[in-house]
Amino acid sequence: MKRRTASCPSCGAPVIFPIGGIVAVCDFCQASVGRGGEGVVENYGEVADLIETSTKLRRGLTGKYNKKEFTVQGRVQYRHPAGGVWDEWYLALPGGRWAWLAEAQGQTYMMTEVRLKQGTSLPDYDAMDVGTEIKIAGGNFAVKERGVAENASAEGDIPWAFRPGGEHHFVDMEDEKGRFATLEYGDEPSLFVGRAVSLADLKLVGQGWQMEEEKIATTAAQLNCPKCGGQLTLRAPDQTLRVTCVHCNSLLDAENGKLIFFEKMKSKEQFKIAIPLGSEGKLFGHQYTVIGFMRRYAVWEGKTFPWNEYLLYEPSAGFRWLVHNERHWSFVRPPQNSISPGKGIGKGFQHNGKRFRIYDRGKAHVRYVIGEFYWKVKVGETVRTADFIAPPEMVSFEWSGSKKSEEVSISEATYITPERIEKAFGVSVPRPWGVGVIQPFEGAGMKLYYAWAAFAAVLIILQLAFYTASTRTGADGWLCLYGLLMVSAVPVGMLFYQGSFEKKRWENSDYSPYATE
Repeated sequence: MKRRTASCPSCGAPVIFPIGGIVAVCDFCQASVGRGGEGVVENYGEVADLIETSTKLRRGLTGKYNKKEFTVQGRVQYRHPAGGVWDEWYLALPGGRWAWLAEAQGQTYMMTEVRLKQGTSLPDYDAMDVGTEIKIAGGNFAVKERGVAENASAEGDIPWAFRPGGEHHFVDMEDEKGRFATLEYGDEPSLFVGRAVSLADLKLVGQGWQMEEEKIATTAAQLNCPKCGGQLTLRAPDQTLRVTCVHCNSLLDAENGKLIFFEKMKSKEQFKIAIPLGSEGKLFGHQYTVIGFMRRYAVWEGKTFPWNEYLLYEPSAGFRWLVHNERHWSFVRPPQNSISPGKGIGKGFQHNGKRFRIYDRGKAHVRYVIGEFYWKVKVGETVRTADFIAPPEMVSFEWSGSKKSEEVSISEATYITPERIEKAFGVSVPRPWGVGVIQPFEGAGMKLYYAWAAFAAVLIILQLAFYTASTRTGADGWLCLYGLLMVSAVPVGMLFYQGSFEKKRWENSDYSPYATE
């Protein structure tokens, strides 16, 4: 790759710009050096030290994606308005072109810029509410997150005018084909489109690089509470943003390997935790550790409906949840197939070959937290929710926001039995009562109805056979009728029970298909 050299305006050291590079961070004084026309350079300000993250990438690595070779040239770290930091790496391609590799929330996204046609009109930033759908880049994208991040730190070569501490207005979108898109609102909007990838997809090579994506190891960290001095164990230290001290109930922020006192948790309630923090159990092929517990509730028709959520963590899989609601359990994870954020505002949608129907809409309140979490949770926090069900599965949408950001989180839940929880974690949990929202109906299945049809057919055949063979009195039709009624009792009773089961599933829903005016 061709390069141009200039002198750092801050310290005079040589600064090298690749063709297409707009900014280079000086390796000697950490100045953000911008390149203008005719060899003019400008000092955009001193760059702060890089924040330690869990990234495995580094400058100088080379790789190939979609038959295109690239070199990892630089990185920018953004501070999210809701807390936390994410990395965006810049990959230099042949011909002075660039690609972006974003690492956020345990996912890696390969993005390339899509040049907008002259005269293309895009909505203003303030008009891009979560759920808004626009047709762009050959797809129908829905807004998943809108926010204003801060330019926190950087290194190497950057293909845009990075200014330390500057604001970064972004809108993240997703379509039903699994593509991701980002609109960056600077002097003019820029569009980037791509997909989630794995490190294995990138075929990275370089000195010291080892592909260990499937064997990621995270070492627990031992830290002391800054409020009471009690020892705390962080089981996901590179991901944790908020910790609750088990000794004094203080909410603590986890930043750069340190714990900082945030506030005293107002709630003094204690809740029985069915699966203790630190417990390990295998579910759906991964060995998870319970790292957090949260008590939430919703209010419906003046009644409070509480439930418990257990945060699970496994380095290669990321975060998952176990939700315990009225003694019924479900395993919650990100959608395995893409779901448009816009689906959450309707009454139902098709997903994975099933029809999901709206079950409820409301507001979820945080009542109690203990352990560690990947966002800055606090007691009293609320989110808007919408749940869609197709038992034994549920798709949930949660909308949250602040002055600088708003986003929707989408998750899939699958019903699991208490016996499976006990086997995985070696604990004893109460058995459920009533009908769970996504509890599957465990009838005899189609075998029962096949057997009923077979018995009924045999009785009818015998009736016809005896009727034909008899020449004097004929066959007793009443006897055949009584026999048909007897063999029909069980399947008919099962149908009535199934109908009652389904009605009970919907009895706490405003959207029950069995509701009468």
